[in-house]
Amino acid sequence: MLIPATSEKLLLQYHKAAHLGKQRAQKAQMRLFDYTGFAMLTYTIRQSGDSFEPVGEEELAGKLTRGDEAMLFVCDAQGYAKAQSKPMPIKEGEEIFQKMLADGMPEFKGEIKTVS
Repeated sequence: MLIPATSEKLLLQYHKAAHLGKQRAQKAQMRLFDYTGFAMLTYTIRQSGDSFEPVGEEELAGKLTRGDEAMLFVCDAQGYAKAQSKPMPIKEGEEIFQKMLADGMPEFKGEIKTVS
């Protein structure tokens, strides 16, 4: 079966973006794990029109609250969450989040793009 040249190019572009994005997300996952004791990978790539890009290199601290729980994230500059914590009590989440900021991690203040 022959694959059209444009499809082959997209597949190659996706593969390269996914590989680099996975490396960046795993690094973010380990950094968040050091703070929370648990972190899972979320985004490794982002789609831009007809092309794929790896998530950014930046590591910004983000948080979301729902009800009485918080989740922490390591995001790129565009808000793509590369790693996220488990839900935790808001007080615990805020303490960890403040530690992340105190350690020099910049805060992401926009809308976090996550899978949950």
